[in-house]
Amino acid sequence: MYYTYILRCKDNSLYTGITTELERRLKEHKEKGEKTAKYTLRHEAVKMEIAWKSENRVLASKLEFNIKRLMKKQKEDLIKNPQLLGEFLGDKIQPELYSEIKIKNK
Repeated sequence: MYYTYILRCKDNSLYTGITTELERRLKEHKEKGEKTAKYTLRHEAVKMEIAWKSENRVLASKLEFNIKRLMKKQKEDLIKNPQLLGEFLGDKIQPELYSEIKIKNK
């Protein structure tokens, strides 16, 4: 199982990534160790906003790529209303292949 996620940073910017373990990955972003993404080294990760589960890395990467191409307002709208995934990206992905994960640290 793979997950595509959106993190909120201290400066209110958003970071999108993929992982096989959400809690571990958030911890890595916050601890700023060797596995931290370059972006979250400079922009302190605060919390995970939303995540989607997919069957494999290819699907997770495809969603990540397409979310990264959205405007910030669209990402914010997606966080507030995950059902917009199909509206924003339905021509690029198959939304039914992704299921939203409830985030514990919200």
